[in-house]
Amino acid sequence: VKEGAFDSTPVIVDNVVYIGDLDGTIYALDLETGDEKWKKTFDTCFLAAAAVRDGLLFIGDIDGFVRCLDTSNGDLKWKYEAMAEIDSGANFYGDNVLFGSQDATLYCVNAKSGKLTWTYEIADQIRCTPTVVEDRAFVAGCDGQLHIIDLQKGESVGSVDIESPTGVTPAVLGQSAFFGTEAGAFFAVDWKAATTKWVFADTKRGQAIRSSPAVSKDAAVFGSRGKRIYALNPDSGKLLWEFPCRQRVDSSPVIVGKRVFVASADGRLYGLDVDSGKKQWEFEAVGGFNGSPAVANKRLVIATDEGVVYCFGN
Repeated sequence: VKEGAFDSTPVIVDNVVYIGDLDGTIYALDLETGDEKWKKTFDTCFLAAAAVRDGLLFIGDIDGFVRCLDTSNGDLKWKYEAMAEIDSGANFYGDNVLFGSQDATLYCVNAKSGKLTWTYEIADQIRCTPTVVEDRAFVAGCDGQLHIIDLQKGESVGSVDIESPTGVTPAVLGQSAFFGTEAGAFFAVDWKAATTKWVFADTKRGQAIRSSPAVSKDAAVFGSRGKRIYALNPDSGKLLWEFPCRQRVDSSPVIVGKRVFVASADGRLYGLDVDSGKKQWEFEAVGGFNGSPAVANKRLVIATDEGVVYCFGN
């Protein structure tokens, strides 16, 4: 993209890649060829990843609007105005789309009409994407709490003190929710009991964690501003391995089989063995990675802050 820059993570649906840039343009690209299917430009800036369901694309912007577009041509169906910037991606529950805002509110809006269903307010900004499991949403907030929300009622069913702000999106495996904080602590929370199972912190290189984790039954993997990628045992929190990088890692990893793919701010994309942390593959891009990789149909797509979208695959 000429003079463009990407801070967000692409989303891949039905062989189409959707991504918004810092200049306010949303692109739909053919996954196989990279050809532009359509693009739409708005007077704003997109930091949030898009979300797609039932032929509709939902994306928030820095001015507090969530737009719903037709995935076939990019035409605007509706837009909803929150009261502050939207950094997080959207998620879905029933007929509704969920998104958080820096106005400290989680919004639940009807996906087809754009009409408000309910709101849930916390004490500080929401920068994470709401995680949905069964009829619960998990929001790790800048108020230092993990909020557990009943999605039918829009009411709290519990919270856990996490001692520090965070914008990290929780990853859930079974009864456990995993996420890191600005204080450099990585939590495993039993979301049914609303209690902390364990906490990991690197006492030597403790830096803020802005990388949302990828979790399998074997490993919880995340990056740190301390120039490290960590893998922990999901049950015990024991360190399995760590991988040193040359720059901070705000990008979130993706686990595919026995590989974990993760990118750093200096433009390096790594493929690591998920069991050992040994490097299997590396690519150095022009620019840096703030967004995360997306994987579908044996393709990995990631975009840089220099406006380049890369697609890897066999």
